[in-house]
Amino acid sequence: MMFQGYFQHLYVVNLPSRTDRRREMIRELVLVGVPPHEAEACFFPAIRPDDAGPFPSVGARGCFLSHLGVLKQAQAQGFSRIMLAEDDLTFAGDFNARIGPMVAALESRRWDIFYGGHRLMQEPASVDGDGLTELAADRGIQTTHLLAFQGPVIGRLITFLETLLSRPPGDPKGGPMHVDGAYTTFRLQNPDVVTLAAIPALGFQRSSRSDIYRNAWYDRTPIVRGTVSALRRLRNRMK
Repeated sequence: MMFQGYFQHLYVVNLPSRTDRRREMIRELVLVGVPPHEAEACFFPAIRPDDAGPFPSVGARGCFLSHLGVLKQAQAQGFSRIMLAEDDLTFAGDFNARIGPMVAALESRRWDIFYGGHRLMQEPASVDGDGLTELAADRGIQTTHLLAFQGPVIGRLITFLETLLSRPPGDPKGGPMHVDGAYTTFRLQNPDVVTLAAIPALGFQRSSRSDIYRNAWYDRTPIVRGTVSALRRLRNRMK
């Protein structure tokens, strides 16, 4: 069952062209107890727009629209508690030992957004005995490689993200931006939303060729790219 049967669905955002990341992600999911057939059902086809539009880059726009697409699909499917992962996620080595107690802790507490993976702008002042910390509305969080949503916040986020799309870049209330910044802006403007984070994180970004930022020469050169990918896989397994 998907993470102790607590989350109704896991969406893994993956560009159909990134079959390398898909294979890596299936391996990651199998390691944490998700059968291969269930792992295959998790993938959400990421959006790759033709141009950046008002966003910083094509990748940033695609990531934003893909997250919005996941939230809309979850709402349409009637899910009220979902987990969203990006396809460059690697689970922490102690994930299997911690996920049971973590789910029990989440079941016992009120929350709207849960960050299983994150890069906090500053370390939390304290962590509860259950491994969770509640983040203040003004606490910035970078990366969106493993997070979850439940209840009415799914619909509220859909409305908020669509509103950002309707505004120009740099709008004082928020406009098109990287999706991690959009979630932080949403939390800042909606202080009633309860955000919890796992400390230490349950997952991290796996080293791989980026779809958002301009890649280095070795990721743009076909002859070299395969070797670099193999070295990255080796490094990820050694972490």
